[in-house]
Amino acid sequence: MTAHVHHTHSPTPVAIDIEGMTCASCVSRVEKALLKVPGVEAASVNLATERATVSGGQTEALLKAVEKVGYKGSLRQPDHAAHDHSHHHDEDAAILRRDVIIAAIPTVPLFAVEMLGHLYMPFHMWLMSVGSMDVLYVTYFILASFVLFVPGLRFFKVGIPALLRGAPEMNSLVALGAGAAWLFSTVVTFAPQLVPAETRYVYFEAAAVIVTLILVGRWLEAIAKGRTGEAIQRLVREQAKTARVEHNGMVHEMPIEQVKVGDIIVVRPGEKIAVDGELVDGTSHVNESMISGEPLPVSKKAGDTVIGGTLNTSGSFRFRATKVGGDTMLAQIIRMVEEAQGGKLPIQRTVDLITAWFVPAVMALAALTFIVWFVWGPDPAATFGFVNAVAVLIIACPCAMGLATPTSIMVGTGRAAELGVLFRKSEALQRLRDADVVAFDKTGTLTEGKPVLTDLILDDDFEHDEVLSLVAAAESRSEHPIALAIVAAAAKAGLTLPELENFDSDPGHGVVTTIGGRKVQVGSARMMAGLDLSDFAETLQRLADEGKTPVFAAVDGKIAAAIVVADVVKPSSKAVVARLHAMGLKTAMISGDNKRTAAAIAAQLGIDEVQAEVLPADKVAAIKALRGGGRTVAYVGDGINDAPALAEADIGIAVGTGTDAAIESADVVLLGGNLQGVLNALTVSRATMKNIWENLFWAFGYNALLIPVAAGVLYPAFGILLSPMLGAGAMALSSVFVVGNAQRLRAIKGEHA
Repeated sequence: MTAHVHHTHSPTPVAIDIEGMTCASCVSRVEKALLKVPGVEAASVNLATERATVSGGQTEALLKAVEKVGYKGSLRQPDHAAHDHSHHHDEDAAILRRDVIIAAIPTVPLFAVEMLGHLYMPFHMWLMSVGSMDVLYVTYFILASFVLFVPGLRFFKVGIPALLRGAPEMNSLVALGAGAAWLFSTVVTFAPQLVPAETRYVYFEAAAVIVTLILVGRWLEAIAKGRTGEAIQRLVREQAKTARVEHNGMVHEMPIEQVKVGDIIVVRPGEKIAVDGELVDGTSHVNESMISGEPLPVSKKAGDTVIGGTLNTSGSFRFRATKVGGDTMLAQIIRMVEEAQGGKLPIQRTVDLITAWFVPAVMALAALTFIVWFVWGPDPAATFGFVNAVAVLIIACPCAMGLATPTSIMVGTGRAAELGVLFRKSEALQRLRDADVVAFDKTGTLTEGKPVLTDLILDDDFEHDEVLSLVAAAESRSEHPIALAIVAAAAKAGLTLPELENFDSDPGHGVVTTIGGRKVQVGSARMMAGLDLSDFAETLQRLADEGKTPVFAAVDGKIAAAIVVADVVKPSSKAVVARLHAMGLKTAMISGDNKRTAAAIAAQLGIDEVQAEVLPADKVAAIKALRGGGRTVAYVGDGINDAPALAEADIGIAVGTGTDAAIESADVVLLGGNLQGVLNALTVSRATMKNIWENLFWAFGYNALLIPVAAGVLYPAFGILLSPMLGAGAMALSSVFVVGNAQRLRAIKGEHA
């Protein structure tokens, strides 16, 4: 396998659902098997989603490789139809619940009788009077055998073959531990002469309780895991099931899968929009909060785009389908979230490496425990050795380790999607937490991206509306952005424009017109040479300090007004920058403006560093400059010219109202174009990484602490031993704790700058 594969030729990754994985060592086993398949360039296996993502290799060979190492693989269908998305853990939870009940029915009386017999002497005496010890042991044997080989058979079916293949995993530990307890007890029951008299104890109740407790843990885990994928299910539920399609003047209701590009779809008030499209006629307000997170409905008229899955709140309209099936925005979002959830963080690879050798190490430790007790332990040494070896096997299942990272990623990326932030690549979760600088493209990201009239500074002899209507009339024939902004401002003020009598354009300087017999000039200061600008000297100085360049209007040879047209800052930009500073980050702005204008805008927003006069082609160099001193740079942009910079930055964040090219190059996409999404992305990233560290600390710390206790290190000093039953309970609890802790990420609040 070559280390470097040229990106453009990498094949489309294949997703494979894998059944039967229970812990991190399963993950590394499947991963290794897939990487050995000829043609495979990369393979990533995720325990929480129970899915493998593989680049290269023949599908048949991949499925065979999965089967060969003892798991069941099936190709995941790329179709995102709504009915296809019930989470595959639901079935597990139902089966596990049934098996927990089946296991508990014989285990509870077995455990109760055995424990009560030890603790309460009158009960023990009564038990002996009912039947002999032999009868009691045979009854125990029947009950425990049922628990181990009916509901508990799954551990042996998977664990023993894995052991024989020389690749033990979690099921192997349970099968060995519970199986050893059962086998020893069976020998004591039916062939007691084979064991020394002082060690003739039975551990049937321990074997049964171990299996039952681990089944309970797995059941609780399956329930919690099912909740983990809820964000995707919620997105899927947003999809409309049917569409009302117009055909030959008639409206037919049809399943959404049958809608084709170009179909005309009729939408009534209160209905969901079926697919992406463009309004043909009618007006309405559409609630797009599912995509943008913005609660206010957006007004729609002919020519506007509508998004499948959003809700039409008022008015009827017809629209033409432009994207259907897997191409719709909602389907793409679902796909992005799924890919992020199936991905791996750099930290997870370390965990996988550790857990790959963890199970064999535990088995060696269990063997060592037995030997130490057998050689140096008090009588009955063999019994002590045996019980403690079983306790080590049971307590050390690496289940919690395997779940620590992927469950947090699933819940974190799902919650982010609900807050309008899409992590296209899961590793961006870890990288964003480490960001030192957040750099913004200026135009269209920090600013609205289109020029508007910001200042109209009048001479005392003129009226505001009078000057604005004259200037707008003079500029009404020009296509220049400044002219368009002035005409738009007049229209917004509801002014009626007077007729032009003649029009003379002087490109680069301005226009000269006659309106109602008055000579109206609009243009740069150079065009006004010879006219008296002294009244505006102070204004000009102030505007220059703010980085603004005015144009002037003159009427009949007298300066009437200074007009400033500028790209205005988005309302949220300043507050977002302030919040980033509060979060301990530096901010930077990359702009094509001259240094003075860029510095003025940066000062207005409170931005730390400015890279001005940057041509689109130089944005990558600007990112590299910001990275000086080993800093990690997150870059926020929206245009085609931002795509290379988004790819170059450590974390590329695309504003969702931007171009497809920008979104494709980014690691994170902010839906709806609100800059507060940057804060949400950072909050989710930090909370998820903190959650992962908590999980790993618990999973590793728990093993590091309890394996020595199970082996008996506390016995010489304190007489404390950890029974296999307690070990099973603690092991089950550790997995439940990890998955439960990940669920806390669902409560992350959105940031409001």
